[in-house]
Amino acid sequence: MNLSRRSFLKVGALGSSLTLSQYLELQAATGATDQGRSAILVFLMGGPAHQDTFDLKPNAPVEYRGQFRPIRTAVPGMEICEHLPRLAIRADRYALIRGITHSLADHGLGTRYLMTGNLPTPVVDYPLYGSVVSKEYPAHPDIPSFVSIDRPVEGPGYLGAEYGPLSTGEKPQHGHPFRVRGITLDGSLTLERFNTRKRLLEDIDTAFAGFESLDDSVKGLNRFSQQAYQIIASKRSRDAFDLSLEPDREVDRFGRHDFGQSMMLATRLVEAGVRFVTVLLEGWDTHQDNFTQLGRELLPKFDQSLAAMFDRLGETGRLDSTSILVTGEFGRTPKVNNNAGRDHWARAMCSLMAGCDVRAGQVVGETDDKAQAPRHDGFSPDDLAATFFRNIGIDPKTEYEANVGRPITLVRDGSTIANLLK
Repeated sequence: MNLSRRSFLKVGALGSSLTLSQYLELQAATGATDQGRSAILVFLMGGPAHQDTFDLKPNAPVEYRGQFRPIRTAVPGMEICEHLPRLAIRADRYALIRGITHSLADHGLGTRYLMTGNLPTPVVDYPLYGSVVSKEYPAHPDIPSFVSIDRPVEGPGYLGAEYGPLSTGEKPQHGHPFRVRGITLDGSLTLERFNTRKRLLEDIDTAFAGFESLDDSVKGLNRFSQQAYQIIASKRSRDAFDLSLEPDREVDRFGRHDFGQSMMLATRLVEAGVRFVTVLLEGWDTHQDNFTQLGRELLPKFDQSLAAMFDRLGETGRLDSTSILVTGEFGRTPKVNNNAGRDHWARAMCSLMAGCDVRAGQVVGETDDKAQAPRHDGFSPDDLAATFFRNIGIDPKTEYEANVGRPITLVRDGSTIANLLK
């Protein structure tokens, strides 16, 4: 038996004398392995060109290698794109995984695959990484376990709506008060006024009390309303979302742009105790003007904000307890098209992993001389997921009950990537 925080609260509501320490002891006795770790998924939505970021091929024909040059990094033998100078200096803080391969060169299907670690199927609705972490590692009661900055993209799947993310509803923008699900955190909505809204919601809940067959989406709406209230009512939670508390030097370090503000918010949330944060960095679907978009906008912002995240987590001692995965849904075509762009290509892509048990400062895997496919067997998104979960402290072969009549293995087909973790 695995008692979740939700179960614990239900027990408390029934008048049990079970204390928090007794609950934690019971949880330990049931085999829970919470090591106090958190995780951040940085999703490069649209599919970044692997051969123009972390897997350059300078000796390939010009129509394949593109316009960017590789530069040396702090790790001998590791080279990355010239537009990632900050990450080049910090190459000893992460590992590159090259030669990831699959067959879903479609944004929707590819995103679902890379955000769950399971090949999409109409039979089973697999949960997001963060939903699994939310189930296994509940956060403190006054702060969400799982936050998705902007929108959630995918859902909690067979785990149910209670393990879905609290989506902020928008990205933070420098110079503007940040809002969470429409609630401005600048004091324009007072706690008294919000309490009035909460009482109305509670009256509605009372009217439906006892109806356990309520649709999951209705239960989810109630949960999100409760979390929104907790953010307003709890100073700890409210402060975690309040980027105005950051000094100018930190804002400058992360960047006064949507990438930087989103990455800074993700870092603050982990510091406050949120167990999983998804950050969407969009714009990587470069069918045309690939090199202009990457060189002038996408890569400089990404380089600045990810480097700042590594620095901040390292300075506060949290990199050792925060598992970071940076990935898109697929790579892009080896050959540059007639619009100076690259199209969808799932046969080869790369990802980056850092924190916790990652053996940083190395490249795992390899693609061929034109970045078309893995040189050897390559890795599947399932393997990437198994490794990510393992780095968070969750067994990828954990089984869950689902509504398909049989237990579901968390990552059925994937295996931990050899030598990537300590």
